[in-house]
Parts: sequence; C-alpha cells; structure tokens
Amino acid sequence: MGNMNIYFLGGGNMAEAIAGGLVKQGGYRIHIANRGIEKRERLARELGVQVSEKLPALNAEDVLVLAVKPQDMKAACENVATNGALVLSVAAGLSVDTLSRYLGGTRRIVRVMPNTPSKIGLGVSGMYAAEGLSESDKQIAEVLMQSAGMVVWLAKEDEMHSITGISGSGSAYVFYLMGALEKAAKQQGFSDEQAKRLSLATFKGAVALAEQSGEAFAVLQQNVTSKGGTTAEAIRVFDEKDIPESIAQGVAACVARSKEIGKMLESQ
Repeated sequence: MGNMNIYFLGGGNMAEAIAGGLVKQGGYRIHIANRGIEKRERLARELGVQVSEKLPALNAEDVLVLAVKPQDMKAACENVATNGALVLSVAAGLSVDTLSRYLGGTRRIVRVMPNTPSKIGLGVSGMYAAEGLSESDKQIAEVLMQSAGMVVWLAKEDEMHSITGISGSGSAYVFYLMGALEKAAKQQGFSDEQAKRLSLATFKGAVALAEQSGEAFAVLQQNVTSKGGTTAEAIRVFDEKDIPESIAQGVAACVARSKEIGKMLESQ
C-alpha cells in the first residue's frame, strides 16, 4: 500500500492527527485541501505534505478522507468528483446514505469515529463499512487508521452513535475526572502544580498497571480496597452518590445527542 495517494478534504485537528500518523509511518503521498491559507502553510511546513485550496482530480486508486465539519460537508462536497476513489469520512453523524448523496452516488465509503488521542497514535477509531464494500477496501481503511491507534469494526451503522458515547467523547470524561481529582488535591492543601502532577501520575500509573496485569478493573480496585480501610471509605461515598450510574447516564445522553445531530443533518 506504499505510494498510495491520500487526499484530505479539510485540514482540522482530526485531519492533522491522521495525516501526522501517516507521515510518521511513511510510504504515502499525502495531500491536504484546506480553504484557509495560514492552516495550509502550517500543515505544509510542519508535516511536509502537499497542500492546496481545492482538491485536485482523483482516481480510483486514491483515498479521499472527508475531514470537514458535518454541517459544512454538503457545501464542501459540491465540486468533488470521487472518480471511484475510496472515501473515508470522519464527520460525526453523517450516514453512508447522506455522504453518498453528497458525493454523486458513490457507495465506496467507510465511516470513521476517531478520538483526540489519535494525535499521539493512542486513539480509538470506530469504523463502519458501507454494505458491499470489498475486503481489500476495508483493509486499506484499517491500515490507514491504525496509524492513529486501535481500530474497532462495527457491524451496524447505528453503533457509530454508541461508540461516539464511549471512545469518541470518552477522553473528555477522563480529563473531567482528572480535573476532579486535581481539584480535590488542592482542597487537601497541595499546590496547583503538585495537584496537577499527582492527578496525572495517578491516572497514568493506574492505566499502565491495568494494561500490564490484564486483571478485571473490579479486581484491581479490590486489591487497593481493604475492608474497613481508607480506600473503602472513598469508594463507599462514590457508591452512595452512584457515580457509575451518573457516568452511564452521561454516555446515554451523548449517544442520544449524536442521534439527534444525525437526524438534523439528514434533513439538509
């Protein structure tokens, strides 16, 4: 798959993250089309990729990554002729049917829901292939997205909403919890700098231990929680507040909002 042409329509954060991963991997010819000249020049300078204001002509051997905002997608696709290219869309909420309508009827489409740790190659990408897409096209899409981290294939398009609520938005939940632990540390008298470092190191260490041990999260938690001890008191309060239920409700609200946005976009 080396020497394949990868074209990006839009040069936002996610395009930059994916393109950056591909540049590190090497072996691809990458071209980013972006309206703003400053962003174009920065991407050319920092990533060493080709840039232009508009997409050049595509052909069937190329890959086109749609990375403009969902609400701007229709207008952005108006002058795009895919000419049989494989299309990857990272736009949340836009169904294969809608994307196909915007792109003159092509069904050679893979939808991708990445997340922001993709920037450092530690992302999660939920992926859904349009019905009838070839195995070789799926493989191309998978290899490209593996440059940004882990890939999860979804059997039903509706599951794109579900994965948005888990990994798509999930890094924000983790930052929220990190902020909460940092705030608690300040309340216990630690300086701003110490509080931030303590929260960061605690999360980092816990994730690394969970990865290395392979134990269930509940078991790892119990290993720290001796009966009648200090940790048990904290967990008791969290249980009383039903924090797991709050998190589940938050995820459900995120998924519902994803569906709502999808419906709004469908009607355009």
